[in-house]
Formats: sequence, C-alpha cells, structure tokens
Amino acid sequence: MIDPHNDRFPEGKILVTTMTRPDFVHLIKKAKAIITDEGGITSHAAIVSREFGIPCVIGTKNGTRMLKTGDKIKINMKTGEIIKV
Repeated sequence: MIDPHNDRFPEGKILVTTMTRPDFVHLIKKAKAIITDEGGITSHAAIVSREFGIPCVIGTKNGTRMLKTGDKIKINMKTGEIIKV
C-alpha cells in the first residue's frame, strides 16, 4: 500500500492503492484517476473522486497485484474494466 506521508506521487498519474483515507487527499489532487482494491460507492475514494471530478474504479480486489508502476492501461469508465495496453 502507498504510504501517503513518504511516497512520491507524480502529477497526472493514476493512483493505484488498496484503499484511500483522508491523508491521501494531497495525492488524489495530483492523480488523473484512482483505482482501489477495496471500497464501494460510499467509500472515501468514490466520494473524493466525485468531489474532484476525476475517474475512479473501486473494489477491484486485485488492482494493486495486477498493475505495476509504469504499466500502460486503458480504463472503461462505463464498465470499470481495466485493460493493460
């Protein structure tokens, strides 16, 4: 899991983490999308992404295991499908 206090996160990247919480907000502000392993429509990631107007796929169960830093992906926001390209 990303440590929001110590990990660097470049602007414009996709934040992939097990879940988010309030101390992730400074990272979320830089993200162009969020993918989480856990959560539902009332989870922190879902609420904050709606507030900031960024795409979010929640509850993938294995996003952090399947995706690695530098992977190129395509996200279908209608279905929540994430495809490595």
